[in-house]
Amino acid sequence: MLAPLDFYFDFASPYGYFASLDIDGIAARHGRLVEWHPIMLGAAFKLTGAKPLAETPLKSDYFRRDVERSARLLATPVKLPPVMPMNSLAASRACYWIKGRDPSMFKPLAKMLYQAHWGAGRDLSAPESVAEIADLLTIEPSDLLAGIQDPAIKQVLRDETEAAVQRGVFGSPFVFAEGEPFWGHDRLSQIDRWLQTGGW
Repeated sequence: MLAPLDFYFDFASPYGYFASLDIDGIAARHGRLVEWHPIMLGAAFKLTGAKPLAETPLKSDYFRRDVERSARLLATPVKLPPVMPMNSLAASRACYWIKGRDPSMFKPLAKMLYQAHWGAGRDLSAPESVAEIADLLTIEPSDLLAGIQDPAIKQVLRDETEAAVQRGVFGSPFVFAEGEPFWGHDRLSQIDRWLQTGGW
């Protein structure tokens, strides 16, 4: 069995959203699976001194323009949400909660949350908003709301985030292919070639 790719992302990242649309397909072309890891990118920002692009002078205007331009190139619907960056805590916890309960629903939920936030422009900071999206997948909202308050689930997200930072993750998306780190949606073509050639 070939090693899976590790895909780290924060739901507040539109570039993570773009990568989420293609990463599984790229991996499949090379007989690979992808392990998805929602994280809280703020933990890495504390170490690097970085700030969210939407909150950074000069970069913020470019960020908005680039997201919309990239979406047009990818023929992917994008609607900038009213809050950028959103607090992705509830969305990330929800994914780990459903992974422990029904692993087959993990990626469908993550993809639907990403689409709702960046494709439809919904602010998913509130746990109730996350539960509304999960309900579309017949995930009981009351169960989810209780689940994301479980101390064990909170710890899972903390552990995943800490492990990511220790591995060197500082942005979203961040992918490891055969142990090689790739940062950014614009590196997906390099990941494809790396897997095809065995690296360079």
